[in-house]
Amino acid sequence: MLEACALSDKGCVRPNNEDYSQIEPEMGLYVLADGMGGAKAGERASRLAVETVSESILAARNRDSQALLVAMEEANRRVLEAAANDPALEGMGTTLVAALEVGDELLIASVGDSRAYLLDHASFRAITQDQSWVNEVGRPLGLDEEALRTHPMRHVLTMAIGAGAALEINYYQGIRLRPGDMVLMCSDGLHGVVEEGRIEAILRDGAPGEPLEKKCRGLIEAARDAGGPDNITAVLLRAA
Repeated sequence: MLEACALSDKGCVRPNNEDYSQIEPEMGLYVLADGMGGAKAGERASRLAVETVSESILAARNRDSQALLVAMEEANRRVLEAAANDPALEGMGTTLVAALEVGDELLIASVGDSRAYLLDHASFRAITQDQSWVNEVGRPLGLDEEALRTHPMRHVLTMAIGAGAALEINYYQGIRLRPGDMVLMCSDGLHGVVEEGRIEAILRDGAPGEPLEKKCRGLIEAARDAGGPDNITAVLLRAA
């Protein structure tokens, strides 16, 4: 079982928080979503997606890679169904990233641009790849990072829960954590605002075994200090 903590903040600009996360250590399940849509639709989409994944994994006969992918598909189906049944929710959607412990391995599935990172003794690196215009179009076109940071298409996703029935899920396996290793799952209110070097420094700072809540608060404060233009959510896991 991993040690886990999740914290969220609406940031300095947005009037509400459309991020939602859930940690279920007894199931080995950790989920985060960043909703989008008018009025309260983004909040509804992110919460519905996260709760659906949790319910689906709880009901699964075998908690394995197939169960995780089925849970993501079910989240998409329910968000689409809710939007179809309520005109006020039309067009709602959400990113979704989920991690599931299976034996000595961590499985991760993602849709959109909420990310999972791995911090070990040697490096800090992204596990997931964004399903976004920047990652799938801008970089292949050869645009440099400075141009991408201000490009008008920089916030456009190429895939999201609730965007359509044809869902493409990015899936990652073979992630094995050694004692002290951490996995950070976060919305773009953190990774899109705070430089990776700063995120790594916050995670490495402090004595070994420092409470994860302190590290999560440090990440949120760094995003707020950088202007907090979006909701900020961090889910942090650490291997004992």
